[in-house]
Amino acid sequence: MANVTVYNMEGSEVGTMELNDAVFGVEINEHLVHLAVVRQLANRRQGTQKAKTRSEVRGGGRKPWRQKGTGHARQGSIRAPQWKGGGVVFAPVPRDYSMKMNKKERRAAVKSVLTAKVQEEKLVVLDELKLEAAKTKEMVKVLDCLKATKALVVTAGEDNTAMLAARNIPDVQTAVAKDVNVYDLLNHNTVVLTKDAVASIEEVYA
Repeated sequence: MANVTVYNMEGSEVGTMELNDAVFGVEINEHLVHLAVVRQLANRRQGTQKAKTRSEVRGGGRKPWRQKGTGHARQGSIRAPQWKGGGVVFAPVPRDYSMKMNKKERRAAVKSVLTAKVQEEKLVVLDELKLEAAKTKEMVKVLDCLKATKALVVTAGEDNTAMLAARNIPDVQTAVAKDVNVYDLLNHNTVVLTKDAVASIEEVYA
């Protein structure tokens, strides 16, 4: 099992912690990680774009002029794509971009990223995160002590104080252990976990 150092909010070492290899020491599967990111970004898309084709634009039922003898190029409708106010060629229509991924694959992808963070020494474990007030400067002070930049702060449960303290800091995000996902883990340089959050993640994914 991997051993990681546990820090307090002042950035001092207060002990060590063993991580479960079933979660933080698996074989990294880059393919599943890629699929998980693509799926997550695809599922964010609304797919509500719409434009009218020439068959849907109002008007244009009559041929604008006769075929021959006018000196103009032949035209069949004033709603053809080359006309102002005409239809759009291959116009986009509403569609569902969502992708499916098996539950085991999603869990394996999360564990792969957590393992990578441990190997890269970009996973920091806090003994506890108890801020005196929901102040941005309080969270900045803690992250500075931990030397954590562009951090994802993960707590065991809902922590409104930490969430409010972190929401105005650029590139810092908070999350609950049960809601951690591949994209957020990859999108931050450092992952800061409380000891309780580690236990919650191991309980869910082990």
